[in-house]
Amino acid sequence: MTRIQGGCCCGAVRYEAEIEKAQTMACYCRDCQRATGAPLTAFVAVPKTALEQQGEAKGYSVQGESGRGVTRFFCAECGSQLYSKVEVAPGVLFVKLASLEPAAGEAALAPQVHIWTDSRPSWCPLPEGAVAFGKNPPPR
Repeated sequence: MTRIQGGCCCGAVRYEAEIEKAQTMACYCRDCQRATGAPLTAFVAVPKTALEQQGEAKGYSVQGESGRGVTRFFCAECGSQLYSKVEVAPGVLFVKLASLEPAAGEAALAPQVHIWTDSRPSWCPLPEGAVAFGKNPPPR
């Protein structure tokens, strides 16, 4: 089991969860880039029922590049991104790695899979040997 804790910049929203196996990804799609102002967003999959949250998170919904719905949640006070919910995985929240406390074990939560790499800026290299997909990974 991996225990994660985190929250926003101002401390108004805090969360924690225990997850059985950390499944992490980095997404380079243009939607994530625009939402974060960064070349990628890295996240860990957390069962929705496992996340315990204190404080208010607001959400906004968009149609992602995949054509499916994406709702991004952020602190209502400071705007820090916290997690996303995607239509294709209704029981899962994708918690932003940057919102985690360092004690979560940074090395254990490094992105295992890189998606939407077709949108990756040329100056943002992939790790050597990375598992990568130009768009979404194929369904399992």
